[in-house]
Amino acid sequence: MFLDQYYQHHPDGVVISPVQASQFAKEICQDFNPIHDPDAKRFCVPGDLLFSMVLQHYGLSQKMQFRFTGMVNEQTRLQLPKATQEQLTITDQHGKSLLEVSFAGKKTYNEAMIEALIRHYGAFSGQNFPTLLMPLLLEHQVMFNPARPLVMYDSMSFELQTLDADNLRIELRETTLDVQGKRADEHLHFAFADGDEVIGKGIKKAILGGLRPYEKAAIEAFADHYEQRRSAQSA
Repeated sequence: MFLDQYYQHHPDGVVISPVQASQFAKEICQDFNPIHDPDAKRFCVPGDLLFSMVLQHYGLSQKMQFRFTGMVNEQTRLQLPKATQEQLTITDQHGKSLLEVSFAGKKTYNEAMIEALIRHYGAFSGQNFPTLLMPLLLEHQVMFNPARPLVMYDSMSFELQTLDADNLRIELRETTLDVQGKRADEHLHFAFADGDEVIGKGIKKAILGGLRPYEKAAIEAFADHYEQRRSAQSA
């Protein structure tokens, strides 16, 4: 499967190098969050790559929930357990929980369907900044620290009516930001469609930390630099 290039199997667990993680973020998600850069001091593997690995290893179920419970970096050795009927927990080599997954309903291992969902969801998820998040920051008059942006994937869940789609796509339905002092919860509500027919729905939650009062020039300069990096990658 195309995903194999973004991780490696070692005797003591699955390893994702900073280069592999960064390539996935940029190539699949168009995600240029500095935290995914190979040389970032606080480097972490994008949650969308972990989500994608779960689909590849355990299949795509009609109902799935993902809760990210820990950071993954280049020292992490992911332990992929045998799946029970309803849930599993991916840990590091020390037994620390990193990702909790629950699933229900019918399941498929169809590679074409799984790859389509990974690519479409990755592209959708990568729209968050600046396209989706910037208007929310303006509306609530808050922003993260441009020098140390903290926007972390918290959880995601979805429900599909069918596991067979010839023309899968994902549509945004609603975005919300719940500000609580210096942190906020962002929710992205979306729908799955097969052509013109809606076949499912989902919601992604991200956590923003280190919030401060909105400064137009500062956040727009950060967004402009972000888009410049994205344009350079495309070129």
